[in-house]
Amino acid sequence: MVEGNGCCKLAGPGYGTPLEAMSGPREALIYVTCVYTGTGREKPDFLATVDVDPNSPTYSKVIHRLPVPYIGDELHHSGWNACSSCHGDPSADRRFLILPSLVSGRIYVVDTKTYPKAPSLHKVVQPDDIVKKTGLAYPHTSHCLASGDVMVSCLGDKDGNAKGNGFLLLDSQFNVKGRWEKPGHSPSFGYDFWYQPRHKTMISSSWGAPAAFTKGFNLQHVADGLYGRHLFVYSWPDGELKQTMDLGNNGLIPLEIRFLHDPSKDTGYVGCALSSNMVRFFKTQDGSWNHEVAISMQPLKVQNWILPEMPGLITDFLISLDDRFLYFVNWLHGDVRQYNIEDPKNPVLAGQVWVGGLVQKGSPIVAVTEDGQTWQSNVPEIQGRSLRGGPQMIQLSLDGKRLYVTNSLFSTWDRQFYPELMEKGSHMLQIDVDTEKGGLNINPNFFVDFGAEPNGPSLAHEMRYPGGDCTSDIWI
Repeated sequence: MVEGNGCCKLAGPGYGTPLEAMSGPREALIYVTCVYTGTGREKPDFLATVDVDPNSPTYSKVIHRLPVPYIGDELHHSGWNACSSCHGDPSADRRFLILPSLVSGRIYVVDTKTYPKAPSLHKVVQPDDIVKKTGLAYPHTSHCLASGDVMVSCLGDKDGNAKGNGFLLLDSQFNVKGRWEKPGHSPSFGYDFWYQPRHKTMISSSWGAPAAFTKGFNLQHVADGLYGRHLFVYSWPDGELKQTMDLGNNGLIPLEIRFLHDPSKDTGYVGCALSSNMVRFFKTQDGSWNHEVAISMQPLKVQNWILPEMPGLITDFLISLDDRFLYFVNWLHGDVRQYNIEDPKNPVLAGQVWVGGLVQKGSPIVAVTEDGQTWQSNVPEIQGRSLRGGPQMIQLSLDGKRLYVTNSLFSTWDRQFYPELMEKGSHMLQIDVDTEKGGLNINPNFFVDFGAEPNGPSLAHEMRYPGGDCTSDIWI
């Protein structure tokens, strides 16, 4: 139920509850951010519209491309101007898709409502305006607020220093308002964030200094303190940093963060990429927050790689709207996993599927078991095509039965770990989900090849449904 409004007849965007969202219409289109930045192709990044309606003659095809007007942006994550946090406001409208550019610092606002199959550019927020008014750069995650504002995490200052990071506020017309957090309350690193209004809390995570990660991954930079291992707990909505949780070596490079969707719950998870752990955070009896490792992905012992052990590298995860299942990817290992989290303290593996990775058959890299035997994963071909790269971004249907997967992380890291993506581009898959007993299977009828783009192979990243991919919605 929406705070202060109840179940309004004149409702705003999204749904009154997460369970209500699960009964929403099946997705017919998906918007995908596609990148040329960093590939060597001097073309603008673009937003692709992909047809995901199995009854359509253009099913599993890109049906529209919206190029941005500049080169060198690196489109990355995306978010909506309004979501279920605004459900109690009939004047709110989930119309605009927010596209922060991680490298250039621009923020594009795209109108998806006028022509959903062919969205159009509505506004460009220029980086000079953001830097001048806030000092912020490297925008990443955007969330809509019940107030109508849009909040964007920014990972550093214009020179790539993590110390300058913080949270940008745009008003409902996408003008720069300023910073969200109180002066002197910026985190030491930035990345993702999630707020849970009923607990008056926002928690943010930490990637690293842009001056480090934009050049590729260097393990020495972790030792040098250029990457994060902390969660930052803020009072919501007033922006006071109340607590910093040091996750230690179990929580190196904590990236995506999610509370459970039930707004009354005071627990959630963060995917710690380098440590390859899913860490659960939770509120304690005294009102402070604590954390524990909920799922631990052991590194693989390998041969013919840059290191003797390979972390899974958990780079994305999400939670089903009924809070029953958690899904995450191991970008380097190459598998997608499904866990039952009905007991949030004790997740149970329910499904797993291999869709790429560095240890698949045909790769020079092999994994080694404790008894010295070597093995490689069996990755199927889809429609006669070999799967390349590793699973990176995921998006779940409202009913939880379809999981979409792309394979680009960040162009510099793609080039470093999966150089063939530069030559052959990304692809997008759909995984069928068993929501009763658990289980994952690749849909053989769905394959979107971003290597066949008219301007040359591109890198596919974040996915959003028009009308609302509510696994990223926040309920109040």
